[in-house]
Amino acid sequence: MRTLISTSFVSLDGVVEGPGGEPGYRNSGWTFKDVEFDPAAYEMKGTEQEEATALLLGRVSYQVFAPVWPGMTVEFAKYNAMPKYVVSTTLQESDLVTNWGETTILRSLDDVAALKETEGGPIIVNGSAALNRAMADAGLIDRYHLLLFPVLLGAGKRLFSETDKDKQNLKLISSEAYGNGIQKLVYDVVK
Repeated sequence: MRTLISTSFVSLDGVVEGPGGEPGYRNSGWTFKDVEFDPAAYEMKGTEQEEATALLLGRVSYQVFAPVWPGMTVEFAKYNAMPKYVVSTTLQESDLVTNWGETTILRSLDDVAALKETEGGPIIVNGSAALNRAMADAGLIDRYHLLLFPVLLGAGKRLFSETDKDKQNLKLISSEAYGNGIQKLVYDVVK
C-alpha cells in the first residue's frame, strides 16, 4: 500500500488558503509577508520531491499549479517529472495541460483509495484544501507534513474539516523550530 502524505503551509489557527500569493484571498501571500525568510524551514519541500513518486491534487489546485509549475524547471523538477493525479468530478481530459507529463483524472475518493493500493512509493498532496478535508474524513491520509507559521489569519480555507467524527490520534515523527517562528511538524496518522 502506498503512503498518502498531505503537505501544507498552515497558519496557527489552521488556515491553508493562499499561502503563496494566489489571488482571491484577502491574506494571500501570508507565508512570506511579515515572516522572515529562512531557507532551512523550506528544506522539507525539497525532501518531499525526492521521496514522492506521484502528485495528487484537487481540481482547483491543479488549475492554479498547471499553468505555472511546468515552467519552474529548477524549483519543481521532480514534481514536474512524476505522474500526477487530479481528483475532480467536473474536469475533462481536454482541460488538462499538455506540457506537465502524465496526468490522470480520478473521479472519486474510491479512486484515491484504489490508487493507494497500487505498487509504488509515496503520493504527495499539495494545496487542495477541500480534497484534504474529504480524504482526512474518509481515513485516506497516512501522514501530514506541516509547516506551521506564526500567524493568525481568521477566516479562510482550513486544513481540517469541522465534521463531527471520532477522535483521530496522530504520532509525531519529527519536528523542528526555526528562528523565524515557523515549525516543521511531521505526523503519522494512527490507524
